[in-house]
Amino acid sequence: MSKQVEKPEWERIAEAFEASGQTQREFALARGVRLSTLQSWVYRRRRAATARAEPVRLLPVQVATAPETSESVLEVVAASGARVRFAVGTDVAYMARLVAALGR
Repeated sequence: MSKQVEKPEWERIAEAFEASGQTQREFALARGVRLSTLQSWVYRRRRAATARAEPVRLLPVQVATAPETSESVLEVVAASGARVRFAVGTDVAYMARLVAALGR
């Protein structure tokens, strides 16, 4: 691109790159833009997307003593009072999704 390109156009170009599936070098060569300029706008776009992401919500926890039984379970008490017990070794991502759904 030999003409001066404005900010909205670079934002569209960075978005097109993200959807292209090409490397930055391939995309820059195909579009006739400077690689360093493309890299700069892709970085800005990704940084802005991260800034718009929903913040992580932390929940208070209370550590209790080990249970007297021989069972190995983890009990989670949601803010609503709902109690859910998981066997030790249960997938943490699954537990997080379930607890988050209970909190809604």
